[in-house]
Amino acid sequence: MAQKIYCSVESCAFNATDKNECTLKSIQVTPCTNCQKGTPQDESFCGSYKRD
Repeated sequence: MAQKIYCSVESCAFNATDKNECTLKSIQVTPCTNCQKGTPQDESFCGSYKRD
């Protein structure tokens, strides 16, 4: 089964904004720098983000 990555971050170079889809085949999920650990907001940032 093919997996899709949906994204609404319009400033990312990999976002196909017309479809709200990431054009990468996979992404790296990383925690934010200098954040407290243990909450979804701190532990689920896209490490593959590249500014457009």
